[in-house]
Amino acid sequence: MRKRGHYDRATIDAILDEGILCHVGFVVEGSPVVIPTLYWREGDWVYLHGSVASRMLSSSIDAPICVTVTHLDGLVLTRSAFHHSANYRSVVVFGRPEEITDPAERATRMRTFMEGLFPGRWDELRPVKAKELKATRLLRVRIDEASAKIRSGPPADDPADYTWPTWGGIIPLSIEQGTPQPDEHAANAVHQPPKLLKFRPR
Repeated sequence: MRKRGHYDRATIDAILDEGILCHVGFVVEGSPVVIPTLYWREGDWVYLHGSVASRMLSSSIDAPICVTVTHLDGLVLTRSAFHHSANYRSVVVFGRPEEITDPAERATRMRTFMEGLFPGRWDELRPVKAKELKATRLLRVRIDEASAKIRSGPPADDPADYTWPTWGGIIPLSIEQGTPQPDEHAANAVHQPPKLLKFRPR
């Protein structure tokens, strides 16, 4: 629905910044493909990273792609099957990614990505090796052509259906951070697991 569209950067950036997972649509040999992957935003850019062998990344360099981010906030139940819906916030970004090849800049961007998820963790980690940076491809797509869609609020039944004896309302949904589960080597750790800024604890 057109009324759900939003085109201001403040709304688009807020939805992007809350997310971690996106879906990237691209074309390989004439066929459409959609792949889920982690992402982050810095300024006017959305960043994507992965292995240099990644078909998604190699096929996307200077080629048209679509990056989609969605937050499902709730299921909307009405008295008719026709009017059931969902409360959500989504962003679609269209563009042609460019590759970042400078090793120093790639290291800086990867640090920003890690710190955005786990504040303070980068400095606790074993330093990044040159061969690891070489094995990682980093792309960015400018947020020039982007739009958001948002659905919020209560159900919209037909007025005549409000007397039908079936429950209507919203079932809220959210992603929560659970209790960290240490691996078998965690007993040697000095640092405790970080809290994710993007997800609320249970």
